[in-house]
Amino acid sequence: MASDDHPWPAPTATSPIGAVVTVPGSKSLTNRALVLAALADGPSVITGALRARDTVLMGRAVAALGTGVDGLGSDGPMRVTPGALTGSAHVDCGLAGTVMRFVPPAAALAGGDVRFDGDPRARVRPMGAVIEALEALGVEIDDDGRRTLPFTVKGAGGVRGGEVTLDASASSQFVSGLLLSSARYDEGLVVRHRGRALPSMPHVDMSVDLLREHGVTVDVDASDPTAATWRVHPGPIRALDRSVEPDLSNAAPFLAAAVVTGGSVRVPGWPQHTTQAGDALRGLLAQMGAHVTLDEQGLTVSAGDSLLGLDADLRDVGELTPVLAAMCALASTPSHLRGVAHLRGHETDRLAALATEITRLGGDVDELPDGLVIRPRPLRGALVETYDDHRMATAAAVLGLAVPGVEIVDVATTGKTLPDFVAMWTAMLEQGSRAA
Repeated sequence: MASDDHPWPAPTATSPIGAVVTVPGSKSLTNRALVLAALADGPSVITGALRARDTVLMGRAVAALGTGVDGLGSDGPMRVTPGALTGSAHVDCGLAGTVMRFVPPAAALAGGDVRFDGDPRARVRPMGAVIEALEALGVEIDDDGRRTLPFTVKGAGGVRGGEVTLDASASSQFVSGLLLSSARYDEGLVVRHRGRALPSMPHVDMSVDLLREHGVTVDVDASDPTAATWRVHPGPIRALDRSVEPDLSNAAPFLAAAVVTGGSVRVPGWPQHTTQAGDALRGLLAQMGAHVTLDEQGLTVSAGDSLLGLDADLRDVGELTPVLAAMCALASTPSHLRGVAHLRGHETDRLAALATEITRLGGDVDELPDGLVIRPRPLRGALVETYDDHRMATAAAVLGLAVPGVEIVDVATTGKTLPDFVAMWTAMLEQGSRAA
């Protein structure tokens, strides 16, 4: 394993990869499940949960509010026992958008102050929409007017609820965060988004589906992505045991590896029906010339005759952009990735970072306000920065498969959502070597 002082030499594939890669549980599902389990009317068990930095931080966050969370440090089931929500707590958000945006609406129900802070880069991530929405609902928040971390939610033991209007065009997590807790508000909550088209709508759909599975009534009018409305009716959040699907977005670099090396990769356990945004990989990789098959064995992606560029609006699946951009840099035809201006507010400004790092490798990239244009050009090895962004690191690993001499700074940042990435990547390549 590389360290901060010793970049990781990304392995280059010497033959087509042929591998089966088992991907751990979904971060998005795990963290939503933890919040709902903490607010539920009884104990529950979560199996298949992801253990990574973001999910451990979420487990610790709900525990800080008075929830019993057993099994967070193991690979087995997590047992969640709700308790009275208490204040006098500190929540470390790390760099996890789900923690900094999902937990404050729950903390508003606690009896006392809950302070939120995180990594240095977390302090520049957008938070104004959720802070202002909670304040509009009568929740007192001390943020010294910054509208970013750090801040303190002064929980009063309950929230009246009602209606709130916000611009969530910077992140769908603003909407999900409010929805997940609002059944516990006295009057429930009506959330109205007014602004540019809401990005990453599948993530909001996931939150709604999970709430309904917990017995919560949610009415949705999202026919206009610039003026969508969600109504969460007040009532108990029913406890239930949950099994977490594999993280389909974390499967992206492994499936990309099949395509860029001319090989084939199968991911077992791929669901037939899901709200995960990563399921869009099936159609997107097919557009790039890959052969894609979903059956009872899982999802299998095999390289086609050539790797084609991609012209696509990725607004709903922005998290896939880094790996897709890496593939586009290796493609035989130009690409235009658009609809992802919101990526500028993620762990880093992902559009600027992708343009910088692909250009560093000799690529031809135009950075647009809401996307990237990438044209074919031979690439060369170089040191690739990751900006504390796990998806920048996995994208660089994909490039390294085809470009000798790629070295990745701080590959350990993948621990945010995929702590065993280097071992999984190495094992995938070893499978391919044995198959050859």
